[in-house]
Amino acid sequence: MRRHRNSEGFNLAFLDIMSCGLGAVVLVFMLVKHDVVRSTSETEILAKEVQQLELTQEELGQTLAQLQVIAHSRADTTAKLQARLAQLEQSLLEKKMSLAQQKAQVAALKNDISKRPVAHREDLVEEDMGGEENYLMGLKVQGPRIAILMDTSASMTDEKLIDIIKRKNGSAADKQQGPKWLRTKKILHWILARVPKTSQVAVITYNSSVKFIGKANWMKLDTAALGAVYKELDVIIPQGATNLQKGLQAISGQGVTDLYVITDGLPTVGESRYANLNPFSGCSSLLGKSSTISGECRVKLFRQTLKESGLGTVKVNVILLPIEGDPDAVNEYWGWAARSGGLVISPAVNWP
Repeated sequence: MRRHRNSEGFNLAFLDIMSCGLGAVVLVFMLVKHDVVRSTSETEILAKEVQQLELTQEELGQTLAQLQVIAHSRADTTAKLQARLAQLEQSLLEKKMSLAQQKAQVAALKNDISKRPVAHREDLVEEDMGGEENYLMGLKVQGPRIAILMDTSASMTDEKLIDIIKRKNGSAADKQQGPKWLRTKKILHWILARVPKTSQVAVITYNSSVKFIGKANWMKLDTAALGAVYKELDVIIPQGATNLQKGLQAISGQGVTDLYVITDGLPTVGESRYANLNPFSGCSSLLGKSSTISGECRVKLFRQTLKESGLGTVKVNVILLPIEGDPDAVNEYWGWAARSGGLVISPAVNWP
């Protein structure tokens, strides 16, 4: 009886244990199934977030590429501006140095002038155009072989461009009565009156062409020779362009010792083949594509003219008359004259 009861108790205990085990197994399966569902959901969310991040990364990459392009462009612009600034600073430095040299040369010329003896009347050609009181400080006419280049272009009639254009479209008499032209003729009289009797002199007019005026290309001045020069001078009509190169070519190789130039500005045309010269690529007027010339191109033309002149050691003096719209002329002529040991004169309106 006791044995039967013990067997029943054991069976019940075993069934309880099996039931608990089965329940535990069921619980484990339920938990595992729940975690699988939740894991799948989280994976989908993470996949979407990864996709969004990839899109964001692509957008940021495009934005970065655009910013890099802009940065490169601005860097190029900055580099160009810095290079231009460096050029301007160098140009300013060169002009300051040139100005300092010119001041030193002016001081030296003044000192030299103060020590020079004044020419006696018997050393000069007799002429009734002004006495010794009408001197021009520093400008002395001298030299064994003197050439006088006289600008006879259209601009030599007047100072203001509007007045020059009016006279250019006017009659020959209007051009010959231009106030600057009348003054130019007086200046030539003044120079010729002070040429030493022992000197040989040539008077050359230049505009689009050149011409020696007087009894001969080279002459010693006397009353008859002066009369011949003045007679031809009175029929000249100031017109055409300013071709300084032709004027210099006319005296090149002629043994000139001293050159006197009467003009009002830089040349406007020349004789070189400018299409083959790189500095003139932007000068359309010199290439036959325009009728007007810029100030920058006039400077280039002037320097090229001097480069090809072949004058050597000729001493150059320039009488520079005023004109509107050519501010670089005085600096360029100053440099030319100073290098030769001569000078530039911009005389007062009441001279001579």
